[in-house]
Amino acid sequence: MNREQEEMQFLSLFGIYKEACKILYSGRRLLGQISLVLILPLYVIFLVHMEASELLFSKIFHNEIVLDDTQAKFPTKNKVSNVLTSECTTFWLFKAAYFTILLTLSLLSTSAVVYTIACIYTGREVNFKKVMSVVPKVWKRLMATFLCYNLFFFVYNILAIVILFIWKLGFGSTKAFFPILIVFIFMFFVGFVYMTIVWQLANVVTVLEDTDGFGAMIKGKALTQGKMGVAALVFLKLYISFAIIQVLFQNLVVHGVSLGVVSRVGFGVLCLLLLFNLFLFGLVVQTVLYFVCKSYHHENIDKSAL
Repeated sequence: MNREQEEMQFLSLFGIYKEACKILYSGRRLLGQISLVLILPLYVIFLVHMEASELLFSKIFHNEIVLDDTQAKFPTKNKVSNVLTSECTTFWLFKAAYFTILLTLSLLSTSAVVYTIACIYTGREVNFKKVMSVVPKVWKRLMATFLCYNLFFFVYNILAIVILFIWKLGFGSTKAFFPILIVFIFMFFVGFVYMTIVWQLANVVTVLEDTDGFGAMIKGKALTQGKMGVAALVFLKLYISFAIIQVLFQNLVVHGVSLGVVSRVGFGVLCLLLLFNLFLFGLVVQTVLYFVCKSYHHENIDKSAL
């Protein structure tokens, strides 16, 4: 491990941000190309989905009210029922298509940006063509890691529901139930944050090391040891920022009819740019955090895997 890599372990939260900004600046041209091809379409689809979902759902909700108010023998009841069925089918097909495209672009973006950052950091020569040739191979491994994370999260939720159900049966009528319920919800949230941090590092492991799936999750867990505090701060700040922008878009664009078309379009473009830059910055920070954890555990970056 060279001196520069050895010193990475001492980076604070702001040190990680500073290093991420330096890498972003040095690779701005290539990262800009990747962002325009993968990240920009990802968030255009994300925001369009929010607007389209609201329109479809409002139509379904309106027709449900009409159906409830229509008498059983009224001639239009069957017609309204058929329209409602068609709209529900369209809504769920739209959701399925959206999640498929979103997942694909998200994994492709992650693999492209993480690989590029690693090449810039280790001094390897990289160009857009090389990145695009590597991405399809890494994408399959990222999918395996994503499925493992979802399996862990599914089991985690089932266990939480079972524990909560048993606790309610035994102590639901006692005064201690609600205070303990609050503690339980807090612990559930802590567990969720922990698993998400492990998964995010596992994504970087999947791209930069010869492992994926459960192996990448185990490696990600090992890397967080000793650096969980800074990792939690990094990811919480990113997710909170993402949530704030999403709420702003929901209130100012999706539900902002009174603001006028021009204002809504302006706010929509602003939210798109914010999400676009936040996602790119988040991937760079995530990769830098991986280098910090590797340095802390005195592990070398495997350049042969790049």
